[in-house]
Amino acid sequence: MPAPDDLEYEYTLLTAVARYDILRTRDALASASSYEDDPGAAPLSKDEALELIALGELIARKASYGRELDVRTARKAGASWAQIGQSLGCTKQAAWETHAKWLDEQVWTQRK
Repeated sequence: MPAPDDLEYEYTLLTAVARYDILRTRDALASASSYEDDPGAAPLSKDEALELIALGELIARKASYGRELDVRTARKAGASWAQIGQSLGCTKQAAWETHAKWLDEQVWTQRK
């Protein structure tokens, strides 16, 4: 059973999304039809269902990390916290606090 940490170096964000989409689509098709009527619409195995969960978590982690890098890039390019907050759909205060927390976590991780 894969955990997100196990998949971290196996998948890029793009390949994780592609695999997730394959499993998600198969699951949706299996739910929408009877396996007896369409053998190609077999339900996911337990291992595949657990992989789907792990991939979802991995995608969320990678996207979150990428978002914070994008915020850093926007700040370097001169964007205000109000502009960044608007792009994230939140207040400038929430954008700043989220980024500050992420920076603190990066420093903490490096000290370990």
